[in-house]
Amino acid sequence: MSKLQDLIRELCPDGVEYKKLGEIAVIKNGRDYKHLSKGNIPVYGSGGIMTYVNEYVYNKPTVLIPRKGSLGNLFYVDTPFWNVDTVFYTEIDINQITAKYLYYVLANEHLEKLNKAGGVPSLTQSILNKIEIAVPPLPVQEEIVYILDRITELQAELQAELQAELQARQEQYEYYRNKLLSFQKITEV
Repeated sequence: MSKLQDLIRELCPDGVEYKKLGEIAVIKNGRDYKHLSKGNIPVYGSGGIMTYVNEYVYNKPTVLIPRKGSLGNLFYVDTPFWNVDTVFYTEIDINQITAKYLYYVLANEHLEKLNKAGGVPSLTQSILNKIEIAVPPLPVQEEIVYILDRITELQAELQAELQAELQARQEQYEYYRNKLLSFQKITEV
């Protein structure tokens, strides 16, 4: 964290500027994909990857923001993709903000609390465009992303290790349960 603190001291001595999301990114609607052929380009909906097609709608790093359904399901995508109308994509002004930093900031916003619908949860571009985002200088954003990515990697490694340990303990339990509860039947003479 020392490097981050040094960058903040050097580049943000008077604080950090806040901007509305609409000032740093353009939110774009998704479209139907059924006219496309099968391929290797992922098609995203608010629940994640739905299928794969042969064309992409956008090929730069972006944050996909659910419009309908699972509003907390944000996606950072840095490969070509297609998206349907249940999820927005963002054309990000990379001179102001990095896509991965925007992803982490929006994930921290808990977008589900902005739901305005009574039935299926939904968000609108006008609501999203008003979200205020802290926009420190790019080197500060990059260091924050580096730290958060590293923590995410460590968390994933720990989760995998815990899952493997849990599986081993389950197998051990079943082995001993079967051994301890298997008795030889008394035969009558």
